[in-house]
Amino acid sequence: MTPAAVLGSTVLAAAGESEELGGVAGWAVDLMEKLGAPGAGLAIALENLFPPLPSEVILPLAGFTASQGSFTLAEAIGWTTAGSVLGAVLLYALGVVIGRDRVYWVWERLPLVKTQDLERTEAWFGRHGRKAVFFGRMIPIFRSLISVPAGLERMPFGQFLLLTLAGSAIWNTTFVLAGYWLGEQWHRVEQYVGVFQWVVIAAVVLGVCWWLVLRVRAIRHERRSA
Repeated sequence: MTPAAVLGSTVLAAAGESEELGGVAGWAVDLMEKLGAPGAGLAIALENLFPPLPSEVILPLAGFTASQGSFTLAEAIGWTTAGSVLGAVLLYALGVVIGRDRVYWVWERLPLVKTQDLERTEAWFGRHGRKAVFFGRMIPIFRSLISVPAGLERMPFGQFLLLTLAGSAIWNTTFVLAGYWLGEQWHRVEQYVGVFQWVVIAAVVLGVCWWLVLRVRAIRHERRSA
């Protein structure tokens, strides 16, 4: 039996004999069967470009695959980190291409928002951009999105690259090792990280709702005072 076939059958068995491995996990296994460790890197690069693809599935799966001898642990960490950096660089380039002028043009035509809001956001990024890029690589959803404002603000590319590499290496290593150590229980990682992701989403939604309430109140107050 070829290593690719061994990988597919082993992961399938780990998922449960009565279950068919599909979705993101099945797609990632297929990439790793065909390309090896670079397939894991490609999967993570695409995860950066399309945030709905969960790294908490792909990374532990890469670690588990490494534990089965399909490739080494160092290859799993190295290729997935390279994929993270590649995806981040592409989004950084998107921010550069879009540019501040286009963002302001769109922003000024949106309801409820003010130009001062965007200016304050830019000022905040100017003060905390390095921390945002580094720690943002370890927060679900923001992992991908943080690269765009870095491009918009033209953060020095070398600095962006170094911070992205460091943050991605920490995140990827943690989850690849978790999959490596958990073995056939690699899929349990998603359960715990999923809770964290929903906490982040809930915090963002509540923050946006609170901001909308305050903005509507301010607009009503301005109309009454006029």
